[in-house]
Amino acid sequence: MSERQRANVSDVAGPVLAAGAIADAVIAAIRATNDGVETIDRGAYVRVFARGGCRVTRLAIEAQLGARFRLPADLERIMPSFQGTLEVDEDEARWIAAGEAP
Repeated sequence: MSERQRANVSDVAGPVLAAGAIADAVIAAIRATNDGVETIDRGAYVRVFARGGCRVTRLAIEAQLGARFRLPADLERIMPSFQGTLEVDEDEARWIAAGEAP
């Protein structure tokens, strides 16, 4: 499957993150928490997705970052877009693919 097909199918979900150290920590935390995570690096941003969706916790991000991370505020600063439906509170963010149960 091509990059375009992977990024546009309705059974995947995840964030689009502005490239940088914080995004790297968020991606590492997402990879540690979910199976089958794929990324497309576009230089200025990284598209992150997994079939069915993915989730990440504040604690997992903080463990990777080595610093405090506030959800949703700090995530919103580096996430210009996402695919799927986003559910977020102060402890966890979840991106849910279309057709998947929340």
